[in-house]
Amino acid sequence: MKIVVIGGTGLIGSKTVAILRQGCHEVVAASPRSGINSITGEGLKEAMVGAQVVIDLANSPSFEDKAVLDFFETSGRNLLMAEGAAGVRHHVALSIVGIERTPDNGYFRAKVGQEKLIEASGIPYTVIRSTQFMEFLGGIATSSADGNIVRLSPGLFQPIAADDVAAVVADVALATPLSGIVEIAGPERAPFNHIVAGYLKAVGDPREVVCDPEARYFGGRVEEHSLVPLGEARLGRIGLDEWLRRSHAGA
Repeated sequence: MKIVVIGGTGLIGSKTVAILRQGCHEVVAASPRSGINSITGEGLKEAMVGAQVVIDLANSPSFEDKAVLDFFETSGRNLLMAEGAAGVRHHVALSIVGIERTPDNGYFRAKVGQEKLIEASGIPYTVIRSTQFMEFLGGIATSSADGNIVRLSPGLFQPIAADDVAAVVADVALATPLSGIVEIAGPERAPFNHIVAGYLKAVGDPREVVCDPEARYFGGRVEEHSLVPLGEARLGRIGLDEWLRRSHAGA
């Protein structure tokens, strides 16, 4: 099977490509560096020839509200048009749990727009909504820091390891399209501030995490269940302690 992975050299993309190639599939790891650009349209027509599945893992280089909306709308339209012309049978896209519940987050609004384009395209699809990746915990702490104080909401949080995300993406890509959404999350759920405090302690970061119900998450207010699945979800196998052990071993 020929599978095109847009964003195939990124964190999730590179892991997904490796899994699919181990299964002896023909995989195109598409990125602007390889001459395949979902924003300009460069190389898309050629990449899609003979492809049965396209996995969209592209991400905006800017998180500014207008820029990120423009990115996902432009990229989505270009991809779906090229896929329709090539007869692609399954469009898989990685999205985010809770995007419809946090309308004041510009990035989340852009992902909602991306999902609407997919739904309206007529191409069989599966949208995978994921919770935040464990790999970004350090960046989240830094973005929420004021000096040595990190202010975070006590809302529930359920981060997932990138290895688990990639495993699900590869599995979904080889399955029958759902023409719907599957949600994925890590195996452990706890207050946001507790998880980040545990991470900082484990990596020897001396910053203090303070529980602040008014703290924003990339501009969005966090309620108790804003960032976790509300219903059934596929859970990853790698807990935070195991992920920390693997990360330390690979350092």
